[in-house]
Amino acid sequence: QNNAKVAVLGASGGIGQPLSLLLKNSPLVSRLSLYDIAHTPGVAADLSHIETRANVKGFLGPEQLPECLKGCDVVVIPAGVPRKPGMTRDDLFNTNASIVAALTSACAKHCPEAMICVISNPVNSTIPITSEVFKKHGVYNPNRIFGVTTLDIVRANAFVAELKGLDPARVSVPVIGGHAGKTIIPLISQCTPKVDFPQDQLEKLTGRIQEAGTEVVKAKAGAGSATLSMAYAGARFVFSLVDAMNGKEGVIECAFVRSEETESPYFSTPLLLGKNGIEKNLGIGKISPFEEKMVAEAMSELKASIKKGEEFAKNFK
Repeated sequence: QNNAKVAVLGASGGIGQPLSLLLKNSPLVSRLSLYDIAHTPGVAADLSHIETRANVKGFLGPEQLPECLKGCDVVVIPAGVPRKPGMTRDDLFNTNASIVAALTSACAKHCPEAMICVISNPVNSTIPITSEVFKKHGVYNPNRIFGVTTLDIVRANAFVAELKGLDPARVSVPVIGGHAGKTIIPLISQCTPKVDFPQDQLEKLTGRIQEAGTEVVKAKAGAGSATLSMAYAGARFVFSLVDAMNGKEGVIECAFVRSEETESPYFSTPLLLGKNGIEKNLGIGKISPFEEKMVAEAMSELKASIKKGEEFAKNFK
């Protein structure tokens, strides 16, 4: 039943365009609804010429948003402003918080049952915002709201493979915690295949995974943040989710979700996905003392970002 109806909110942007291309290229997608406040008719026209079966439609501006969302199974939200050199993800808060609150409010009204996949940073705050917005509309289901942290996993896999001379497609590193700086916690001890690094190399590798976004922001020198790798990671997450919704068994992805696994009310861990979103939170599992220390050190920043998102949502009209 490969008939997923997917909406991309922010489809004309740096992440939105390549993400929409990857979704259009997938046999899993039957309808692709593209929304943005500029350029969507052009992006939609361009993508509609691709010889795959997904039917593409572009929607422009807030008055067309309800129509875009009707009947959607999955909504992916890369909308918002990108980071510039010297900015943290939290510096994007004021702009992106309002954008995410407005878009998820429309989702709560027009496709309350859809799976909501938020890419817009700071994810550590935009996911609590999304939850609070859905609660306000009385349609909150924590099993259907995901902060997409897949890029951290993709990067960890790529960097480990590079250091060990392995095929990156066969490397799998769970990354837990959040999606900013030291809240990004790669569990190298749980990597398959098993890998070992001396402590100094392990610390350097961990630091690189945590700051990989900044590596791209610097390299792009003011022209944006990670867009192509983020589009790849976003598509990977959506395909996993749709596979699971179609009844495929054993689909596991990490994502930043409502969680009881730690003292933080939201936390990313490996999740078993199913027809209704999160089937089972697989938790943190056995971790090394080095990783335990990282989890402990991430807590205060995580909780502060979550609280900031919740406070924002309370006052959002």
